[in-house]
Amino acid sequence: MEEGGQRDRGRRAPATAQAEERRIFLELGEQNFDAICLSTYRTACKLRFIQKRCNLHLIDIYNVIEAVRDAGLNAVELNAGISVTRLENLVSSLFNQLSKRLPTTHTINPQQSTVLLVEFLLAAIECRLTVLSVKAMLATLCGGKLVDKLRYVFSQVSDPNGVLVLSKFDQFLREALKLPTAVYEGPSFGYTQTLARSCFPQQRVMLNMFLDIVADPPQCLIWLPLMHRLANVEHVYHPVSCSYCRSNGMTGFRYRCLRCRGYQLCQNCFWRGNTSGSHSNKHQMKEHSSWKSPATKIGRALSRTLGCVSSREPPHPVYPEEPERTLNLANIVPSRPVGNTSEAMLLSSSAREPSKSVDSPSRQDDEHKLIARYTTRLAETEAFNFNTAYAPTTWGSCFEILAEIKRLRAEHDAVCQPSPEKGSTNPTLLAELRLLRQRKDELEQRMSSLQESRRELMVQLEGLMKLLKDEEQRQAAQAAGSSHSSPSRPSPSAVRSVGAVPSQTHMYPPQDSLAGVGGDVQEAFAQGRTHFSPTWQP
Repeated sequence: MEEGGQRDRGRRAPATAQAEERRIFLELGEQNFDAICLSTYRTACKLRFIQKRCNLHLIDIYNVIEAVRDAGLNAVELNAGISVTRLENLVSSLFNQLSKRLPTTHTINPQQSTVLLVEFLLAAIECRLTVLSVKAMLATLCGGKLVDKLRYVFSQVSDPNGVLVLSKFDQFLREALKLPTAVYEGPSFGYTQTLARSCFPQQRVMLNMFLDIVADPPQCLIWLPLMHRLANVEHVYHPVSCSYCRSNGMTGFRYRCLRCRGYQLCQNCFWRGNTSGSHSNKHQMKEHSSWKSPATKIGRALSRTLGCVSSREPPHPVYPEEPERTLNLANIVPSRPVGNTSEAMLLSSSAREPSKSVDSPSRQDDEHKLIARYTTRLAETEAFNFNTAYAPTTWGSCFEILAEIKRLRAEHDAVCQPSPEKGSTNPTLLAELRLLRQRKDELEQRMSSLQESRRELMVQLEGLMKLLKDEEQRQAAQAAGSSHSSPSRPSPSAVRSVGAVPSQTHMYPPQDSLAGVGGDVQEAFAQGRTHFSPTWQP
């Protein structure tokens, strides 16, 4: 029945659907993404545009999981076929639920978004529509955190023991890489039969090793983390001017040359290979996803040196390797009726209507019936051999145990909290108490001294920051005065930068090499280093 997806697609080809498919690709061509020299950024920008155009950036992976479960696709084999009508119902439920969650100030057209996404998915898949292809593409294009999306993908391509199945991961790559192919980036990120083994050459891949894709993605999936970083920096503003287009401020990524002093490019100029002056595309560039003033950099560096903040955070949380076991309810609600009715009646004798049978239709959902079934099933199973010497069989024994627990608790409280009239005459306890009080006083004195030292360090830090701000203002005034006389050009002299990697590993041509691009900010003193002595060590 699910194999009729191709017939449904051939039957379902109205002019409006074809117009929607052509429109989204026409809008994609109007963005002029093909002018981007780096294929990774070009692919990420195109897929980000598709994601926002279809309003998928407003849907996270948990909404996709819920919609897949409601559509009944969570219990279907990954290679099973799916009809276009069922795909339309799935996507329609996603956007209908989204329209209910959105505030009244932000509305979408669920029907239009459904048509756009379905037509794009059909154009990307081209051949047989399967459950895996739908799950892979929705999980890749939806919004949310990349770690959560990769965890869901791993749950689909792993065995019950939490080990990656390479054949399933190969099928996932085959479907996921149809997305770059759909936006005409197949030559750079097309599928080959050796990709799965090249991504994970290890024999046993667990969840945390699979999640390392976040920090160190394989070449075929390097566009996936970049698409998420693009979404995170879309509204980040950098209050500096571009050295090529001279725009006042940058939005998005900012790229700083590690060889040309003060040379910075906006993302549009860097992606398209624009250069000026003595700068070259072969120079190592540092990508910045946020703006930090020199005062903030030096303050954070000093705080890291003093041990106030951690130097580096892990790329993703560490999860338990063993997958969570599902609860087996076969022993609680058996599929067959209770065989011994007399025992069930005996166990449910405290019910309000003891004359009715446990299997009476009028009490189908009664909890007493479930209890009777459970106890009868345990009695018939030889695996459950209860030791009656330790299991109470009457309510009286239960009350006796509760009374004993209460008595023991009262005795424990009486020993731990002696009465004032008796007093505490144990010399050992008194000696330990005096030692604890003495240790408490020592710790309080130590804390006071540490707080005083911290206060002095903060005063020194404020003084340094004030001096640095004054120096920045003075340099800004000098630069403003000199800009009227002659245009500033970056000095070709070599500049020492903190944390720079040797140049032979970062020289790259202006095309598809990505060496030296990405990562955290490592140059905390890059702009204000000349204000300090070269021998100063943090």
